Amino acid sequence: MSQLKRYLRVLMVFARNSLIRSMTFRTNFIMECISNLAWVVLNLAFYVLLLSYTQKNGLGSGWTQYPFFVFLATIQFIYSLVEAFLMPNVEEFSELVRSGDLDFALLKPIDTQFLVSLAKFDWSALSNFVFASGLLTFAMIHIDHQPSLGAILLYPFYIACSVAILYSLTIVLAATTVWLGRNQSIYEFWFYITNFSRYPREIYSGPVGAPLQFVFTYLIPILVVVNVPARMLAKPLTTGDWRLAAFALLATAASLAFGRWLFNRAIHSYRSASS
Repeated sequence: MSQLKRYLRVLMVFARNSLIRSMTFRTNFIMECISNLAWVVLNLAFYVLLLSYTQKNGLGSGWTQYPFFVFLATIQFIYSLVEAFLMPNVEEFSELVRSGDLDFALLKPIDTQFLVSLAKFDWSALSNFVFASGLLTFAMIHIDHQPSLGAILLYPFYIACSVAILYSLTIVLAATTVWLGRNQSIYEFWFYITNFSRYPREIYSGPVGAPLQFVFTYLIPILVVVNVPARMLAKPLTTGDWRLAAFALLATAASLAFGRWLFNRAIHSYRSASS
């Protein structure tokens, strides 16, 4: 317990220092918040336009306008957390390896993965979290389906599981930098892969979609990231949904374990700047 308190104190220091840095350049912080919100609003406008042409069936399998708004809000919850707390550090990891500054992280009396994963926060990314809260509230007022208390309580839990899965993917991509050297395309590759999670799982069907659904559900569990928590609130849960939710727990544990294992392997392979 004392170890946990110690890490929580360190995390609070990281958060405070990052907030101080952001507030030092307030105009830039405000512009970043506006830019993030503008992208979300334009994205929402696109889907409103798309759904206006498919009012009867929506995007298929019950994803009509208001359930899909729940889906979009869930996307923003998850990715705003990832982009606020994880991506600033992952993007910098390749530079730490290239420049040899990773040596200093290894010398610190703290877990290296914790340090390089959470040292910096991007508070402006949380503007999307606020927008998502409003969108979710609006959608839940108009939605026909009323989720159970259990589903409501499970929603934030599966949000956390989704963030953990995406974190594992980012740490795996970052760890490969140790072997690949300078790798500035980590973020782009991460975006391409996670882009599959931004759509309902049902659209991946047919001769092309079905293999993609299998790969990105069971091999790289990207499709469980948004689909599982969104279904908790947006749709009546079926037996298949509960099975997918159970698999999401397994995928979360397996992703975290694999990410930890690969990161440790990468650290053991790392050669300091002085060697």
